[in-house]
Amino acid sequence: MVEKKKTATAATAAKATKARKTVKKAPRHIGIVAADPWLEPYEAAICGRHDHALWMMNRLTNNGKMTLSEFANGHEYYGLHRDDKGRWVFREWAPNATEIYLIGDFNGWKEEKKFAAKRIKNSDNWELKLPAKTMQHGQLYKMSVHWEGGQGERIPAWCRRVVQDDVTKVFSAQVWAPEHEYVWKKKTFKPTKNPLLIYEAHVGMAQDAEKVGSYTEFKENVLPRIIEDGYNCIQLMAIQEHPYYGSFGYHVSNFFAPSSRFGTPEELKALIDEAHKHGIAVIMDLVHSHAVKNENEGLGNLCGDPNQYFYPGDRREHNQWDSLCFDYGKDQVMHFLLSNCKYWLNEFHFDGFRYDGVTSMLYYNHGLGQDFCGYGDYFNGGEDDNAMCYLALSNILVHQVNKNAITIAEEMSGMPGLAAKFDDGGMGFDYRLAMGIPDYWIKMIKEKRDEDWGAFDIFWKMTDRRKDEKTISYAESHDQALVGDKTIIFRLIDSDMYWHFKKGDENYAVHRGIALHKMIRLVTASTMNGGYLNFMGNEFGHPEWIDFPREGNGWSHKYARRQWNLVDNKELCYHYLGDFDRAMLNVIKSEKNFNKTPVQEIWHNDGDQVLAFSRGDLIFVFNFSPNRSYTDYGFLVPTGSYSVVLNTDAKEFGGNGLSDDTLTHLTIYDGLYVKDKKEWLKLYIPARSAVVLRKN
Repeated sequence: MVEKKKTATAATAAKATKARKTVKKAPRHIGIVAADPWLEPYEAAICGRHDHALWMMNRLTNNGKMTLSEFANGHEYYGLHRDDKGRWVFREWAPNATEIYLIGDFNGWKEEKKFAAKRIKNSDNWELKLPAKTMQHGQLYKMSVHWEGGQGERIPAWCRRVVQDDVTKVFSAQVWAPEHEYVWKKKTFKPTKNPLLIYEAHVGMAQDAEKVGSYTEFKENVLPRIIEDGYNCIQLMAIQEHPYYGSFGYHVSNFFAPSSRFGTPEELKALIDEAHKHGIAVIMDLVHSHAVKNENEGLGNLCGDPNQYFYPGDRREHNQWDSLCFDYGKDQVMHFLLSNCKYWLNEFHFDGFRYDGVTSMLYYNHGLGQDFCGYGDYFNGGEDDNAMCYLALSNILVHQVNKNAITIAEEMSGMPGLAAKFDDGGMGFDYRLAMGIPDYWIKMIKEKRDEDWGAFDIFWKMTDRRKDEKTISYAESHDQALVGDKTIIFRLIDSDMYWHFKKGDENYAVHRGIALHKMIRLVTASTMNGGYLNFMGNEFGHPEWIDFPREGNGWSHKYARRQWNLVDNKELCYHYLGDFDRAMLNVIKSEKNFNKTPVQEIWHNDGDQVLAFSRGDLIFVFNFSPNRSYTDYGFLVPTGSYSVVLNTDAKEFGGNGLSDDTLTHLTIYDGLYVKDKKEWLKLYIPARSAVVLRKN
């Protein structure tokens, strides 16, 4: 009996072992799917995009024989350069051209055999070599390009300097070879990112004067303000050359040329160098989502082929932006755009990019007229795999060139994985703009009574984001400052800003507006999980709109500037908002590793309109009620004492000063919560105010 029992037991064990061996292991999911199981039905599409990018990278790098960074050196080959002997070398990719001449100040703007480029054998590239004395620094030039059935004067695609004639308004390339190259004072720089505090600015309209501002004026007049305000990153708009000033820099014609409206390349370098000296990173708006249609100034028809850089057929034109859409499926277009990224990083020491118009790139319909209600809307065949491939490779390249670089996607559809690591199936951006937040605040101000602002709704909207992606929070966008729209302060106060913004003359609308402006910005900034962004002037409630010079306003610069005198005038209320913004950033920066501290809700009560949450040792308390103040309002917090470090109601910030912020607040014992090491913190919270406390 014993032997039989042993045999049976052994047989059972053997079967169990065999069964274990035949059990299939759960499939290993790619990173973003492992982090979000709801993406599992779309994993094949996600992996397909990932594999496409790997295939393209292999193709461009000759099966890994070079790095992507080594591939993206087109700016060192194409365009106008001096060789090691000082001679001029000009090259252009022009597959459809039959003849190319350089014409300019050096030859009376006439086609001459001496200035005729030759097609390089077995290629679509053209080359011209000239003695050193042929051209001089500052001379103007263009290409005269011939093709079957046509001819035109064009600015070279890889040109690094383009200027506009003050009289004729014609744009030309300019020979740029100063006797002395710019010498960087700060040769290495590492941005501060915890958190990233971005000051978005436009060099041309950053001045008080009614004119186009310069790089040097920005360095001397605006940079010191940004330093004092406490931001650690500047995002510069409109750097790439663009024919129409009023386009805000988004209709780019010359991708390698810093806008000459604002000064010289050396002056831009000096601005960035000075910012780095003070610990401030500088990123630029990178417009690779489209290009201006212009043929004489831009890429629209460089050599008789309107599709050289752009998609053919119906996809060539962006029907809403009146611009042209790059064909990201072409190797040469990839080369052009990736080289452009590397050029700005290396030549000007930019610390990264905010990629413009990413939504438009991702979808065949540019994301227009489409609601994104579920994951299926991101994987329905309407996505441009070529564009997604470019974005992924661009992020890989940027971080190969500078491992500390910053990349931010302007994207409103919510495409999953955009700011996730490439190895996890994402596109590799460091951050994505939290574009729903500005829209939310507009809707709240326009559509809801103050009495209906729900505390939990606000908290949910501020923190509604993917756990595996970092975002840049912001209360309002630069688009809201444009003519035809309104900034937050203008929506809150409107025309009373003109008549009641002097101290002592404030009315109810002004008091309400000042209070909510501070609260909106505080709840937006304090709930960030990556960074916070402010458009220049909005920190102090800059009045009016932006209206660039145009025929309809007599080409006036009156509304294309920033009136710094308003915030400097202590008799007006603007400085209250500016001072609060500075104090708010200081409080946020005072909490070590702010981004790594979780946003933990402590309390919300929609009936009371009260919200409280913590980040590390900081506790943020908001009372959105317009007319109810609360005495001894309590909620549970870690046991200890707390001091007020910021109060929107303080008199120094234009508040009523109803609380004594010098008091130390001690928690009150409750035996029920001893095991949780929590006690009651009870506060006086005035109506329409917020307070920040720190645990001592």
